[in-house]
Amino acid sequence: MCAGDRERVERMESAKADQTDGAGPEGQHARPGGAANRTVPGRAMNSFSPADEEKFRGVRRMKLTATGLLLFVAVVYVLAKWAGNSGAGAWTGYVAAAAEAGMVGALADWFAVTALFRHPLGIPIPHTAIIPTKKDQLGVSLGEFVGENFLSRDVVRQRLRAVGIGSRLGTWLADPEHADRVTAELATALRGALAVLRDSDVQAVVGEAINRRADAQEIAPGIGKMLEKVVADGGHRRVVDLICVRAHDWLVFHNDQVMDAVQGGAPGWTPRFVDKRVGERVYKELLRFVTEMRDMPAHPARGALDRFLTDFASDLQSDTDTRARVENLKREVLGRGEVQDLIASAWSSVRLMIVSAAEDERSELRLRVRASLLSLGARMATDAKLQAKVDGWVEGAAVYVVTTYRDEITSLITDTVAGWDAEHTSKKIEAHIGRDLQFIRINGTVVGSLAGLLIYAVSRALGA
Repeated sequence: MCAGDRERVERMESAKADQTDGAGPEGQHARPGGAANRTVPGRAMNSFSPADEEKFRGVRRMKLTATGLLLFVAVVYVLAKWAGNSGAGAWTGYVAAAAEAGMVGALADWFAVTALFRHPLGIPIPHTAIIPTKKDQLGVSLGEFVGENFLSRDVVRQRLRAVGIGSRLGTWLADPEHADRVTAELATALRGALAVLRDSDVQAVVGEAINRRADAQEIAPGIGKMLEKVVADGGHRRVVDLICVRAHDWLVFHNDQVMDAVQGGAPGWTPRFVDKRVGERVYKELLRFVTEMRDMPAHPARGALDRFLTDFASDLQSDTDTRARVENLKREVLGRGEVQDLIASAWSSVRLMIVSAAEDERSELRLRVRASLLSLGARMATDAKLQAKVDGWVEGAAVYVVTTYRDEITSLITDTVAGWDAEHTSKKIEAHIGRDLQFIRINGTVVGSLAGLLIYAVSRALGA
């Protein structure tokens, strides 16, 4: 065994010793707080299941059969020798030779089979009890074998390419029943993810993202460009029309309030009838102005408003003082509690909407997801380029996992084997393959007998 393998075996043995520290008679750890009797790694190989017991009974039956055959040829050998000494004839020599070779073959194969699992007759003969004594080395070798022959880049790519995942997945997804199933699973996963997320966490993240984005980018130039385009396209005129209509209606329904406001601002020394006439005059002029502005698209006030908005749009883009004021206003608005409450209520509404859509089988969300899956499945089933892309993605992901985590995957084998109890491991392996191994003993007896008979016959024929 090379130095690297020896180091890995020693490491496995050390890990196994760490796992069994503090274990009781049953191989279980005593944990603090009364949490005892928890299974240790490799527990499955340290106990027999009812199926294992049944297999081991089959092994014992085959052992009795093989041993019985050995005793049979031994009895035949004794009888043949006795008959030969009694002058029964030359045939006894053939029978004795066959029986003698059968005993040799049976004993040799018994030794070979037994040496796999234990020391024959309890004698510590070198290179026996191979499985118990070489268990950790076998685990290392098995891990290396799997890593080199199953987890190599070329093997993984070749196997996945032969499977044709893209085509199979497309055909599977193109089935409406399968698309419904995937849609339902996605909806369940989405609801689960939203249930795990805490509203306060999401609100904090969204709020922080909005503030960071707002601080990182000045908004005044963008608002100026947008306002400039709106004015150039005349998009603001409908808003002006609406304001003029509402202002006219308000003046019509609140004429008394307007006149009272005008009269209340008059000097105290003027006569009341003069204040009333002034108030009426101001109200009529104000109503006339608003009415003309409402009914005349080319009203001078509208033109003045257009020029004001154009100049304001330009200041937003180029005037330093205006831009600074807009930035200060932005910070004040974002810092207000009402804005944070708006973010919180917006997320709650969005989450409720998504959850409701995910639960409703006829919602637009699920219908669109289902339609997208069916469309994707149909394309993948027929489009060779898309199939190649999907296969390439899957192969790349698998190769990355294999090449990156191959040592971890193979260490799972070596660590697991190292955690097994040697005696129980030997018994469990014997329970699974021992019955077939007993056929080796039976075949050794039969083949040995035939070989002995053939050799004796040839020797007699040549006059030996």
